Amino acid sequence: MLDKLQKSRFKNRTRVGRGPGSKGKTAGRGHKGQKSRSGAKISALFEGGQSNYVLRTPKRGFRNYNRVTYDVVNVGLINKLKDLEKVDADTLVKLKIISGKNPLKILGNGELNKKLEVSANSFSESAASKIKSAGGNVIKV
Repeated sequence: MLDKLQKSRFKNRTRVGRGPGSKGKTAGRGHKGQKSRSGAKISALFEGGQSNYVLRTPKRGFRNYNRVTYDVVNVGLINKLKDLEKVDADTLVKLKIISGKNPLKILGNGELNKKLEVSANSFSESAASKIKSAGGNVIKV
């Protein structure tokens, strides 16, 4: 009983090119042409000899591979955090505010009422002045 169930669940693979009883002769490749030959590999970009789309489209712009992308946190968000005296990348990663993959930059959007020691890779001028005016310290890492 179990053998019948197992046989019905699994379909046998088609053995191509083994005579006219199944997919014999051309083995499902059709007649002639590049794709019917063995070892036929055609690039997805190939358009029958016509200049392909990637080469036809104009290339514009420039991508600077030396560009540094920052994890950005505003001063207003730091102000909302409770029970903190020191704010750095590790603390913000633990609180799941930043990913920690990129360097940290503090921006000056919002108000800061607490005296905090903030350490980051970079600060905007407004953020640094707001932290200092609240009595805190700015530490560049």
